[in-house]
Parts: sequence; structure tokens; C-alpha cells
Amino acid sequence: MTEHKKILLIDCQASGVAGDMILAALIDLGANVDKVVDAIKSLETPEYGYGKINIMINQVMRGEFKASQIDVTSESASKKHGNEIIDIVEKAADNLALSAKAKQFVSNVIHAIVGVEADLHKTSFDDAHLHEVALVDTAAEILGVAVALEDLNLFEAKIFSTPVAVGGGTFKFSHGIVSAPAPATLAILQSKNFPFQGGPIEAELATPTGVSILVNLVDEVTPFYPAMAPLKVGYGAGTKEFVQMPAVLRFTLGDSLDNGLVKDEIAVLETNVDDASGEVLGYTLDKLLQEGAKDVSIIPMFTKKNRPGQIVKVIADQKDVAHLSRVLMDETGSLGVRVYYCQRHIIVRELYSVDLPIGGVKETIRVKVSKNSKGEIIRVKPEFEDLKRLAEKTKKPLREISDLAVSKTQEVF
Repeated sequence: MTEHKKILLIDCQASGVAGDMILAALIDLGANVDKVVDAIKSLETPEYGYGKINIMINQVMRGEFKASQIDVTSESASKKHGNEIIDIVEKAADNLALSAKAKQFVSNVIHAIVGVEADLHKTSFDDAHLHEVALVDTAAEILGVAVALEDLNLFEAKIFSTPVAVGGGTFKFSHGIVSAPAPATLAILQSKNFPFQGGPIEAELATPTGVSILVNLVDEVTPFYPAMAPLKVGYGAGTKEFVQMPAVLRFTLGDSLDNGLVKDEIAVLETNVDDASGEVLGYTLDKLLQEGAKDVSIIPMFTKKNRPGQIVKVIADQKDVAHLSRVLMDETGSLGVRVYYCQRHIIVRELYSVDLPIGGVKETIRVKVSKNSKGEIIRVKPEFEDLKRLAEKTKKPLREISDLAVSKTQEVF
């Protein structure tokens, strides 16, 4: 597993997201301004069809918050088709000598934007007429973000995002009056199944360029901040201002507080039983495990009128809840099952097989190897039934065979 030492949280649940806001937030976070400007200025060539490019980077106030703002314009820009935009952005990325990860990111972002535009208008990349996307700011924002991310070494970080706010109401653009989110914005979010929410105000808060950068950058979406020690906060402002709220995108960079454990989403199923025999409960336990339960336990208790009973508790994958609830009710006669959805911290276990020759007898022993999220081995545990079989064949102590199996496994790693 890859160890992520740094965490970046993109907080877009209030102000939404746009390409210029992302770039401005990265500059506010400490990205090298000269590198960003040089990357954008590289578009200023006759080959790409952009005239003189003007770049303004300022500190602005949005409500009570100070934020960075970047505005990129070109004195002239010819009409461009989809494939022309892709060629321009990818060639510019190659000329900047970006890393392979950064180049792939650039390609993914521009393909996502052009792809949904072509699909929405039922045309090919070659024939797709792109209006707002053909302006210089789209290419500038994508390249600038890639350079800023690489300068801050954020392609090696784990990047989280809150669900993105898309605003609401209607707005006018080149294709007429539409509802927020814009069709292209919604299509890009849909392509990655990226969570979003309407509001909190009536306005377009998420742009196609912004969400394309977001969905191609984020590793995990979370409604809450992950465990982290914050190092720096960057605020990026767009061109829009709202009375109801400060229109700023917040980036929080921090150190991971990862304790080496992996998180898992599970369900806990419970039912009370006071009229089932021991044989029925034993069979139910085996049946639940055969049907996919991760673990089953039976806990003694007292019910009403001081009658002795049991709580049957099942740990299961969330996808198996309905099926295992049915098994639990069918086998115990219970009339209902309580279900709790929760998160657990676990050490990942992987099953390996090792050949163990002892006294002329060679057997394959299954071994569970537990690792933390950094890939470090925590525990090696041979399967008891395999050890028992070999101990009976060789007449050797089971403990001795277990030690040999552990040593043999450790040699592999």
C-alpha cells in the first residue's frame, strides 16, 4: 500500500468550485507564482491561436476573509473545436516538462470537459463547438493547477473533498438559460459518481472546468475533515461575489494522523432470542458464516420476567444486510433484526500458502498475514486445521510446526 504523508482537504461544500478558485487557492497555499505564470504564458503563441495573455494575481476580501484571486484573459482567441483544445493543452503540458502524473492529470481533465460537451451536443470531438471552454482561461487554469500541484508535491498527497455545492436557480450562458448545475457540470459529476448538493444560494457555484479538475484529482469524498494536523490553509476567490456568503474555496494542507489502520464500512445485525435451543443457535451461527457473515457471536442475557435468553450479533458487509437478516429470522424464529451501520478500524489480512516439509512429509499450510495501511507486517498466523493435520502426520508438536510455518512465511517477505 502507498503511504500518504500529506493530506489536502478541498472544502467546496459552501462556495462550490471553479478552475480559477482552485488555482488561486493553490497559490494562496504557497505554490510558486512565477512557475504558474510561466506555464500560462506558454500558451501565448500563434500556434495555439491566443493573443497576448494578461495575468492578474491579487489579494482580495470576500466578506471577512482575505483570499488570493487570479484572472487570465487573452486579447484575442480564435474559435476552436474539441480536438484543437485537447491538442493545445496536451502539447503545452509536454513543453512544460511536467511529470507523468501531472501530464496524465492534464489530459484527463481536458478530455472530461470536451467529452461531455461533445456527448451533450451529440457530435464528435472534431465537430464539437466549444464556447466558454475555448477561451484561454480553461487551458490556463488546467495547466496552472497542474504546475501548482506539482510544485507543492500534492500529486503524492492523499486528496479529500467535501461534497461540492452546485448552487441553484437559473443562469444564462452561450446555450441559453439553464438550471444550475449546468448540463456539462452535471455530466462530469455523474461520470465519476461524485457527490454534490444544491444550494446554499441561487447561483451557479460549480463550473465544468472546476468540477473536471476536482473529480480527476480527489481520492476520497468525505462530509467531515479526516484526522490531520493542519499545516497551512489557502483561500481562493473567483470573480463572483455574493451578499449571502463569502465566495471562497478553502484548501487545508496537513500531516496525516494515520495510525496504520485501515477503515472499513460494515453493518452490525442483532436480534434477541429467548426460545431457541442450543442446537438451533449453533446451527444458526454456522449457517450465517456460510452465507457470508464476517463474524457471529452469541451473548447471554436476561429478558422480560427474568427469562434467560441470547443476543445473536452478526458483523457483515453492508451489501449482505437484507440476505443475512432473512437467514437470522428464518433460523431463530425472531420477528425482527436491528441493524447498525458503522465504521471500523482493521488490520488487513491476506491469505498465503507455504509448503512446509517435515520428516519426509510435505504439506501446504495456509497462513494469514496481517498488515497495516503502510504495508508493514503486524502478525503472521498459520491456520490451525492445517497445523493440526501436519502435526498428526509427523507426530511433531503443533507449537513447533506453527513456529516453522511462521519462519517460512517471513522468509517470503
